[in-house]
Amino acid sequence: MQAFSTFCPRRTLGCGQPLICSGPGTREESRWGELPEKQRFDDWPERYDRWFETPVGKAVLKYETELILELLQPGRGELILDAGSGTGLFTREFLALGAKVVGLDISLAMLVYAEKKAALRQAPGDKVRMLMCPEEKGQPLYYSGVTADMTALPFADRSFDKSVSVAALEFVADEKWAVAELFRVTRPGGMVVVATLNSLSPWAARRSANARRDPESIFNRVFFRSPAQLLAATSVPGIVRTVVHFGKEDDPATFDRSERAGEGRDTGAFVAARWLKP
Repeated sequence: MQAFSTFCPRRTLGCGQPLICSGPGTREESRWGELPEKQRFDDWPERYDRWFETPVGKAVLKYETELILELLQPGRGELILDAGSGTGLFTREFLALGAKVVGLDISLAMLVYAEKKAALRQAPGDKVRMLMCPEEKGQPLYYSGVTADMTALPFADRSFDKSVSVAALEFVADEKWAVAELFRVTRPGGMVVVATLNSLSPWAARRSANARRDPESIFNRVFFRSPAQLLAATSVPGIVRTVVHFGKEDDPATFDRSERAGEGRDTGAFVAARWLKP
């Protein structure tokens, strides 16, 4: 079996053989690593996934997944970095389409939960411990998990065909630095997709209001950004779209109609941008 290895993780689950890293990702151990937020995420996995099993959560995940797959276009055999992969909700979608995925998260608990839920296991005879999911249409699905900070990626330049980050940038103060790191580790001609919570959405206003009443809320520590702000994270021209135009309390029977009505608007709760690396 031919294994792939283009990264040098400091701490991994199913890690590949390390290469020598270069670039901003090696200048510091972490911009998050010693902060309380790291422990906060360790308590999230089951609660986070349970929300996506509710009627509104299922609808949100459906529209978010459709947009991410449309923008990223993961292909068979492509090596993709999923930065801030969390419980693996999107990682599993990329794997199912035949991509080889490195899931990176600051929380080891998130990565462990993701592997258990996806029934990941070590590939037989694989000396570099790449993990594989249950077979999809007769093909093994390759994955490796890495615990690290997305603002200091522990990978060599031009390591990945594509890089994607979903719902992680809102926990990063310096979005330009984080996006620059994704560009650094993506090969020329490759694709970078970043999705986050939209500051122009009623969802953001409600979350901020609720957080002000709860000093311990994680949403007191997030950075909501507009579509224009997300595009401005890099000077490379890109495209941006939003989805989830319905409200949390709306009738689920109206969700599809709300999405059709919201096409082309910049107020959806979920905003995603795509760039091609020059």
